[in-house]
Amino acid sequence: MTGESDGEPNSDVLARVADGVGVLTLNRTKAINSLNLPMVTAMTAALTAWADDPAVTTVLLTGAGERGLCAGGDVVAIYHSAKADGAEARRFWFDEYQLNAQIGAFGKPYVSLMDGIVMGGGVGVGAHANTRVVTDTTKMAMPEVGIGFIPDVGGTYLLSRAPGHLGLHAALTGAPFSGADAIALGFADHYVPHAALDAFTSAIIADGVDRALAAHAIEPPPSALAAQRDWIDECYAHDTVAEIVTALAAHSDAEANAAAALIGTRSPIALSVTLEAVRRAGDLDTLENVLVQEFRVSCASLNSHDLVEGIRAQLVDKDRNPQWSPATLADVTAADIDTYFVPAEPDLTFSKESL
Repeated sequence: MTGESDGEPNSDVLARVADGVGVLTLNRTKAINSLNLPMVTAMTAALTAWADDPAVTTVLLTGAGERGLCAGGDVVAIYHSAKADGAEARRFWFDEYQLNAQIGAFGKPYVSLMDGIVMGGGVGVGAHANTRVVTDTTKMAMPEVGIGFIPDVGGTYLLSRAPGHLGLHAALTGAPFSGADAIALGFADHYVPHAALDAFTSAIIADGVDRALAAHAIEPPPSALAAQRDWIDECYAHDTVAEIVTALAAHSDAEANAAAALIGTRSPIALSVTLEAVRRAGDLDTLENVLVQEFRVSCASLNSHDLVEGIRAQLVDKDRNPQWSPATLADVTAADIDTYFVPAEPDLTFSKESL
């Protein structure tokens, strides 16, 4: 390629400009490019510089390695912070959510290649782009309820705006969904075969985004989730998580029964707060306002039993046997849920310079 300048080698985020395209590569491959604070800082700095650089016309986000764009945030670091004073976790979320808003408001074409595993924080840096690409290997999810956490990084903004109750299904099960499903849910726009990604990337740099999409994007296969709208919309229309689970368990569709069983393994308080967060997000008019709500919910989760316990069970001790508290959905009170939505100190704010 011509007109190319390389970023520092061996860093967790590689930034380079190739023929007017600013290429950001998440490069923490051993952790499936999971985000930490230095990566967020590096992405923010690159996007801030490129936003005002007339030599950069387009941004392209990709992930190094064969496993995926980004598996989420560094939740083990969140675990250790929560066991201490929570300050590092709050700082990470403060900067990460500002980055999510910066991406959502980016004024130039921002193409995210959401190939392979794209979960949690990966959704935050990819699914708020103005040009979102998925593939036949995409495995996307907002799996936070499985570790006693609540969907964040603007995830509740997207989940609340998905057709029918597809977003609630994705949020409360935490189950992965395909690239075709991601398009159906509103998490992505274009479908490019994995085998064509190298050619697609080269075409963006050589010919621009529109021509690259015309040459390589194809019609996605049918969405399995969209095909299940009937039972999803019926069962998730109930007022509480307990009522939703009862409806799913009693339904004649085996997929509904499986969803009930999966939700039954998740943190009761995280499920209850997630339902409320998605519903409240639907009434908020901007991504920034939703991120403020998510910051409050995330900070409150640092004081919960289930965040530390969930990460311990899944990623530290790996016994896959979390002991949730409250132990059941019936034990979760309205007051318990309300504590997650109080303003944080300090609260998340956005300056014009950061957007």
